[in-house]
Amino acid sequence: MKAIEKAISASESEHHGEIRFAIEGALDGEPLFKGQSSRERAVDVFSQLRVWDTRHNAGLLIYLLLADRTVEIVADRGIHDRVGTKKWEKICKSMETAFKQSNFEGGVIAGVQAVTQHLKAHFPVHGADRNELPDKPAILSRTVQQYREAHDQRPANPDLHFN
Repeated sequence: MKAIEKAISASESEHHGEIRFAIEGALDGEPLFKGQSSRERAVDVFSQLRVWDTRHNAGLLIYLLLADRTVEIVADRGIHDRVGTKKWEKICKSMETAFKQSNFEGGVIAGVQAVTQHLKAHFPVHGADRNELPDKPAILSRTVQQYREAHDQRPANPDLHFN
């Protein structure tokens, strides 16, 4: 995760865009019960992480749903209007191909670098820029293994009896 954080930080030194990377092990709770697609979930995460809340409407989320190895890119209107869906989808497919080869970190870093090229073209650096969003990847929910480990480590409650 540190390498991804460094890649985002390096990227943001080259443009005025703001990149967030979020990874979710699997959908659980409300998103699962609502039958959300990975795209719908990515839009929700974009809102929850306040990626839209940047000075130049230049926030971008790279969302990875690990269970499905699905990638979604959600860009704020300032970016999306200039780049468009087809270019984001191409980056997502490239990342998903890397993931199928178990190259997760490399796939994410390559995706960040591809996004960087678009942001450099449309949001070039002009003077000092402040970092408006955290560069550290957001881990949104526990993986299945983490859930099992947490569940198995809970002490039994001798006061609870089931008939």
